[in-house]
Amino acid sequence: MSYDPNPHYPVVDGEVAVGYGSLADDIVRDGNRTLAIDGPATLSWDRFLAGLVQELARRNVTAELVDARRFLAPWDEIKQRTATSMLTGDPVFGRIFDGDLAELFDELPRLESDTRVVLVFGPGSAFVEHDLLWYADLPKQLSLTTVRRREAGNLGQPAGQAGTEQRLLFVDWPVLDKHKQELLPRLDRYVDLSELETPRSLVGDALRRTLHDLAGSPFRTRPTFLPGPWGGQWLRDTLGISTDAPNLAWSYELITPESGILLGTDELIEVGFELLMAAEGDRVLGSELAKRFGVSFPIRFDYLDTFGGGHLSIQCHPSEEYMRETFGLPYTQHETYYVVDTTPGAEIFLGLREDVDLEAFRVEAERAEDPGLELEPERYLQTQPAVQHRLYLIPAGTAHASGAGNVVLEISATPYLYTLRFYDWLRRDLDGQLRPVHLAHAFSNLDPSRSGESVRRELVPEPKPIRQGADWCELELGRLPDLFFAVHRLDFEEAVEDDTEGRFHVLNLVAGEQIEIESEAGAVHGLSYAETIVVPASVGGYRLRRVQGGPCKVIKAFVP
Repeated sequence: MSYDPNPHYPVVDGEVAVGYGSLADDIVRDGNRTLAIDGPATLSWDRFLAGLVQELARRNVTAELVDARRFLAPWDEIKQRTATSMLTGDPVFGRIFDGDLAELFDELPRLESDTRVVLVFGPGSAFVEHDLLWYADLPKQLSLTTVRRREAGNLGQPAGQAGTEQRLLFVDWPVLDKHKQELLPRLDRYVDLSELETPRSLVGDALRRTLHDLAGSPFRTRPTFLPGPWGGQWLRDTLGISTDAPNLAWSYELITPESGILLGTDELIEVGFELLMAAEGDRVLGSELAKRFGVSFPIRFDYLDTFGGGHLSIQCHPSEEYMRETFGLPYTQHETYYVVDTTPGAEIFLGLREDVDLEAFRVEAERAEDPGLELEPERYLQTQPAVQHRLYLIPAGTAHASGAGNVVLEISATPYLYTLRFYDWLRRDLDGQLRPVHLAHAFSNLDPSRSGESVRRELVPEPKPIRQGADWCELELGRLPDLFFAVHRLDFEEAVEDDTEGRFHVLNLVAGEQIEIESEAGAVHGLSYAETIVVPASVGGYRLRRVQGGPCKVIKAFVP
């Protein structure tokens, strides 16, 4: 057993339906009805409806189509109603829109039709009185791709206009995710349109039962692999990830806003992780943490691969106050780097030099942005040797970057959109455009106290034993008051026992070939090298057992 890029779980009391035929059968089964098909703005609604209407025609059913998007407020009005999310003069970042989808609509009409079947479709269709409710969805990565390719517009934008990634991330996703989560308890069917020609769907009751079952045992989300200008070859060469891209820079192993969960056996359907959190947040996080974080899963895992690649950009993340006041999020992106693999001489940029001249740093960074003069980050930042299986702590405001020749498991708080770059080596992205830096934000958040000898002492700590047995031990890899989460490691020869104690764990096998995770209830889940898995709070006691390979090391992240 090796790294599985498509982990999937069986459907409870149901099965995944494939194709437009099963969707048409569902519509006509009970006679006259109004069906609301809600979903994101980035979906190819015309192509989806064409396939569905064709199948209805084969059953001698004529459907009246009602586009709910035409009842949205005018585009200029929508921009005005969401104006607080667009930061003046900022082409990259925004403030998370915290409003509801209903705020972007004018009054919806009541439908009166003699037609046997009425299909109301598009974002906000659920606001129209209906007999059946579906949600047609598109995985986040595909949604982002359509906007980047200028193939789709933003929520409320006139047809034919290209949307922006900025608006998609900071307005559309937040408002539509909230809307989708609110609809989950009454959905009659969920439709995955990853493959538009062969939609896959699941009835609402089976979806809800499956999510409930999933929250009672360990599970993995589907990783997303992305190329980048500094990307490397480890994910491809070591984990066997297939790609046509020149490299792979990231693997998003676990991140609430984008992760999906695959359900089914032979035929698979992808469901957004945010639906599991909406349905079963208390059982996944634990009741105490659910009160604190709501439907947000607060920890993310991702790989940064620079094997055969380049240095990451020199960057930092917003302070707690800046994140709340400027970007509208309740907690910020504190990070850690765990070095899974490295090469001789590789380094981690971390913290400022003792003698740093911050004004000179700012001036050189501005000159690097325009007119494009090279900057030597080592004049201002410290470098630390990249040591395999060492954890590097990166509280918000700390200047940092992973150097070339590393594979870093980034364990951090979930807000992931606000990477504030000081310098990016004058690189261009894969489309040939000069990558932007964010000097005003970055220097506003740079923490000058993360400098000098304290960096090595506080941010590159020695592991500390927490508990141990004859052939196992649990180590605390590093802890700071700033970081609300903890990172431990379980080292064992054969087996070790643990307990969630009412709070979720996230695990990753960073050494060893294969283990099994067995809960007290008897659920067993395999975990291969480099895979990430969530152990929900509801699991309670569990046991890790070596199945194949040598001694094991398992990273464990949690909120104390």
